[in-house]
Parts: sequence; structure tokens; C-alpha cells
Amino acid sequence: MEVKVVLLTGGSSGIGAATAHLLADAGMKVYAGSRRGTIDRPQDGIVPVKLDVNDAAAAQAVVADILEKEGRLDAVICNAGNGIYGPVEGTTEEEARSQFETTFFGSLKTIEACLPVFRKQGFGRIVTVSSVMGILPLPYQVFYSSAKSALLFLTEGLAMELAGTGVECCCVLPGDVATGFTQARKLNIAAQDPHSPYKEKMDKNLAKIEKDELGGMSPDVIGKSILRQLRKRHMRVRVIPRLDYGLVGFIVRICPVKQRLKLVNLLYN
Repeated sequence: MEVKVVLLTGGSSGIGAATAHLLADAGMKVYAGSRRGTIDRPQDGIVPVKLDVNDAAAAQAVVADILEKEGRLDAVICNAGNGIYGPVEGTTEEEARSQFETTFFGSLKTIEACLPVFRKQGFGRIVTVSSVMGILPLPYQVFYSSAKSALLFLTEGLAMELAGTGVECCCVLPGDVATGFTQARKLNIAAQDPHSPYKEKMDKNLAKIEKDELGGMSPDVIGKSILRQLRKRHMRVRVIPRLDYGLVGFIVRICPVKQRLKLVNLLYN
């Protein structure tokens, strides 16, 4: 079956909006969900919808509405996420849970709302947006890395469980991307403590990662990667866009953990 109708979360800006525009240009109908229910640039083929991925009932209602209007739903792209910054020491449980709530559990709730439809059709595409940091953690972004890693393994585990059903899964792992995510990142309580024993290292670390992000690839690179997978007869389960970040994935596979962490620590700590 050809992918014609798509539900996308985190669609108001950044990677989500770029992906929505590219899919619409390719002739797909994209329901772009976000808390605001807006899109950065209106376009034929994109329908902005209000969707808080933390609300399972809201996700189910959006899916039901799409089915009523379109009679089908071919793919879901779980892109909604957030980011907190700060050392593990001093991070509150509430802060840690907030990172997982949207990035991991929000994706899970969205997928669960779509799966019965895909099973009934005998066809469906599930795409999740993780991060290279899901396979290579960075200091002071440990909870972000952990949530993205959990999302990666959710996708890969689900791919095994759905084998033979006609429903396929793909996890996309971007590297640095120039979006509003940099400005939206939240510093936790420990990161805002001027007397933190990590203060000097965190200041240097945050300056480096912000520079890397602001000079990062266009979100269109990620959107094109997602579009390519949706057009394939069979999606790849794990995709790392762009050659340089693909090299990072290769290094993670072959480099011993001790040396890998030592290198990252030299660069970012």
C-alpha cells in the first residue's frame, strides 16, 4: 500500500514542520499535531490539529477524526519531544520524569492509538525520531539521552513483535539540527545553581552544544530521510541521516565503551 495519510506529532515547527511540508509536497495528507495546533507555514495538504501527546484520550480522538475524514491512516511519525539540561546529581525525580513523559511515553501513547488501525488494515508505518545521543550519551544531557535511547529500543522491539503483520517500524536518529529546540531547552534546578560543583564545566559544555546545534544541519535533511523511508517497500529499522553522523554510529559499534566515553568526555566535559 502507498502512504497517503499521515499523523505527525511535534508538527508546529523544526523537524516536524519541515517533515510535514516535504510529505505534503510529495502528495501526502499530513495531520500535523502539536499543543498549539498550528504550523509554521500553512500549506495545502497539511492539516494542523491540537494534540497533547501526554493525553492518551486526545491521541485516540485525533486518530478517530482522521479515520472519519479520510477512511484510512497509513503512517504515524512520533516527533514530539523536549529537552532538559543539567547534571544527574541534583536532578529531581519530577524533572527526570518530565523528560520521559513527552519524549517516550508521549510517543508510546500515540503509537498505541494508531496500532489497532494499522492491524485492521494489515498495513502501517511507525516512524519515531530519536537522536544520535540515544546511542552516545553526552554529559549534562543524560536524561535526554536516556529517553531517546528508550524510544529507540521501543521502536526496535516493536518491530520484532509486529513482524509479519504488514506494520513496519523505523527509528530515525538525527545529529545536530538547527531548530528552535536550542532555545526551548530547559535548565533544571541543579544547572541553575551558581554554586554547583559542575558550574564551570557546564558553562563550557552548554556553549559548545549550542554552537554545534545552531550550526547544525537543516531540519529538511531529517524530513527527507523520513520521506525516503515512507516511500520504500520496506523501511529500515534504524536510520542515521548524513554520513558524518552515520560514522558516529559505526564508531559506537566498534569502539570499546571505556575509550568511547573517554573521547566524549574530552570533547564535552
